[in-house]
Amino acid sequence: MNGTSHEYSAKSVDAAIAEGLRQLGLSRQEVEIEVLHEGSRGLLGIGSSNARVRITVPAKPEPPVQPKTEPVAPPAAPIESPAVVEPVAEEAVAPSTAPAESPTESSEEPVAAEAPAVAEPPSKPTARKEADAGYDEDEGQAYDRDVDPDELAELASNLLLEMLEHMGYAADIEATWSESETDGAPLTLNVIGGNLGMLIGRHGETLSSIQYLIRLMVNQRIHRWTNIVVDVDGYKARRAEQLVHMAERMAEQVMQTNRAVALEPMPANERRLVHIALRNHEHVYTESIGEADRRKVQILPK
Repeated sequence: MNGTSHEYSAKSVDAAIAEGLRQLGLSRQEVEIEVLHEGSRGLLGIGSSNARVRITVPAKPEPPVQPKTEPVAPPAAPIESPAVVEPVAEEAVAPSTAPAESPTESSEEPVAAEAPAVAEPPSKPTARKEADAGYDEDEGQAYDRDVDPDELAELASNLLLEMLEHMGYAADIEATWSESETDGAPLTLNVIGGNLGMLIGRHGETLSSIQYLIRLMVNQRIHRWTNIVVDVDGYKARRAEQLVHMAERMAEQVMQTNRAVALEPMPANERRLVHIALRNHEHVYTESIGEADRRKVQILPK
């Protein structure tokens, strides 16, 4: 098994890694892990694919070979000396084959802390405490300034219109560039029309799939990453306002009871909105807990 690579797949990257380590009987510190595909949920359940990782077991170093001492042949003819002194070969000292162990950093994400007890409240978090709990989303990256904004907006709008036509929807696209401190400069494509509720889906899952496909198609055309947000009749703006109000209500509840509150599972972009809404709160802070589709925001007292 030394010096070999194995590929494993599962619904998520973490699940694929866990399955590989279980089959190999090794820990994360003993292997090298490469993410081949992060997986996707597809569009409307079509085209979904599992995450895939490659786990390599490094080859152990071979111990050095002990040098052999060649025997000294006797002289062909007798010499005057009564005794023949044979040279003594120096004994080679083999170096230790066990390399010194060096501590390695764990590549796993830090586990979210449980809600603190009332009698012993946790220490005050730093100003960027919420950065560990949902700020790794690509929503926060800025678009590539080398790409002409008008050409990019036209390309993305045309691709989205073509996708909607294939899905049987007739709609208009309103493309706008927005500037904000947290979102960089995303291009927002707002789909306007009637009877478009099916494009949103449960908790916005269908809309997220459409957004993923549009980003993928645009990025493959221009060979650069850009931040594109797809919305339907301002759904995301309304949902963001609802999440902010809910976060504020739950923060008040935490302040009154001095006990942590966990919200319902949410997609990454919605968890991020809750983190932003409470990041400067004087009495509470937030962190994300759970795995995969069950990941949610927890609000805790400071």
